Amino acid sequence: MTPPNRLTALQALRAMEEGRLTSEALTRACLERIAERNGAVQAFTAVDPSRALAQARAADRAAAAPLRGLPFAVKDVLDTRDLATAYGSPIYAGHQPVADAACVARAREFGALVLGKVATSEFATQTPSQTRNPLDLAHTPGGSSSGSAAAVADFMAPVAFGTQTTASTVRPASYCGIVGYKPTFGFLNVAGLKPLSPSQDTVTLLARTVEDAALCGFGLQGVRAQAQPLERPRLALCLSSQWDAVHPEMAQAIESLAAAAQRAGAEVRRLWLPAGLEALIDLQGRLFAFEARQSLAHERQHHAAQFSPRLQARLAGGEGIDGAEYLAMRQRALAGRQALARLFDGVDALLYPPAQGEADEGIADSGSAQFGALWSLMHVPCVCVPAARGPRGLPMGVQVIGAYGDDLRTLQAAAFVERVAQAALA
Repeated sequence: MTPPNRLTALQALRAMEEGRLTSEALTRACLERIAERNGAVQAFTAVDPSRALAQARAADRAAAAPLRGLPFAVKDVLDTRDLATAYGSPIYAGHQPVADAACVARAREFGALVLGKVATSEFATQTPSQTRNPLDLAHTPGGSSSGSAAAVADFMAPVAFGTQTTASTVRPASYCGIVGYKPTFGFLNVAGLKPLSPSQDTVTLLARTVEDAALCGFGLQGVRAQAQPLERPRLALCLSSQWDAVHPEMAQAIESLAAAAQRAGAEVRRLWLPAGLEALIDLQGRLFAFEARQSLAHERQHHAAQFSPRLQARLAGGEGIDGAEYLAMRQRALAGRQALARLFDGVDALLYPPAQGEADEGIADSGSAQFGALWSLMHVPCVCVPAARGPRGLPMGVQVIGAYGDDLRTLQAAAFVERVAQAALA
């Protein structure tokens, strides 16, 4: 019999609906796994077992709801009213918000419970947490949603909230061999998220299957959605100069996956990213730095000595940008989104690398974020799906990128890709 914590979110919900499982039993199994593994993996930063079990028992007594009794891990840049939220920084050690972030409140509203808080890079930027990749503790889990990805990959939680401003969900998902879903910008409300780059900050989900990502993403809107794989998706292998930085094994894995998808019935074409869109990749970093300097203005003025050198350097990239240049960048981003929309004429989803390759060794660096930059700036939905194994045996994913606002179709295309990849990995 499968231990409750190893069930997917959908399997667990079905078992609870059919009376074969209780939220209390599921939550207890997750807490036991945390007690067993968190000392090594260091995914969770705050857990209150008594409170979590009390929430689970309340869920078992309550009327059925879309996310009935499902435990969520919550990235530590999202406020929680009953657990400390430090934003990955010593500046906020022991900080206790008075209210839940909107996504957390919605999760509770629709029957879910908060299992605990999971680690983030410093203010969800580049300086990593102490979290390790549960598949190989000598390797990074990626960032900044490091604890979210590690907790789900190691069966400590069935689903976790993450965030993405550049590649903070798709890269950890790729490194940890799980699914990362970055919705269309604004689909999940960001109130209660510590702002970084408000024109790009996105609340995300990490789960073990595409079906779970769809279930939880739409469940937070009170809708029970299923991501049935598209029958014959129209896919495009999206090429750009960024592929020069992709490790050969990652490039080969995505090429092989595209070929397998074609054999499985997909229409697959190749297209080059227009030069005008590719130019926006550098703009994304400047826009990020300008907005982050403003978002962290208080901390810069009063606590800068507690910033990591990496964060100080990142914020310095926003110096000298004035209001006129900022507005010009916003205009260029808008024009880029309009141009990108035309790429989806006759295409359900693009295929693109989420990272250079498999997880890097060590935890001092969480890997390059460059492969998520454009897509975060463009506000489009992205789903990272496990695709292959690298030379060290660690996972590598593929990004499935959809048109703005077309999240369900993007998830359905990702479900097709997931099915093809699972067959190849079997």
